[in-house]
Amino acid sequence: MSATQLIKTHVHAGDVVKVISGNHRGSEGKILQVIPAKNQVIIEGVRMIKKHVKRSQEQPNGAIIEREGPIHISNVKLLEKKGSSSAAASDSKGGKPVKAKVAKTPKATKAAKAE
Repeated sequence: MSATQLIKTHVHAGDVVKVISGNHRGSEGKILQVIPAKNQVIIEGVRMIKKHVKRSQEQPNGAIIEREGPIHISNVKLLEKKGSSSAAASDSKGGKPVKAKVAKTPKATKAAKAE
């Protein structure tokens, strides 16, 4: 696949997800970044790694910084979409509330057909 192609993903930045597989299974957090070219996501507070940085003006002596590492996108499950209070309570296009479907009992359907 070329880098110019957009890859559709089931999660986006800002969504709340749960890790379902791997060493960090069970962890939940908000997605900070999606890397579609590598099929990876960076989740806030999950897979903290230590990064050694060279000396610079910001870090005159150098430093060891803790930051989030990437996780493969197939190892995460969407819990809540960005901006919605509940992922199941709204549709994916407009964020409008979805009406609950009510199952009819067999007697109610037979009575309705008879009339």
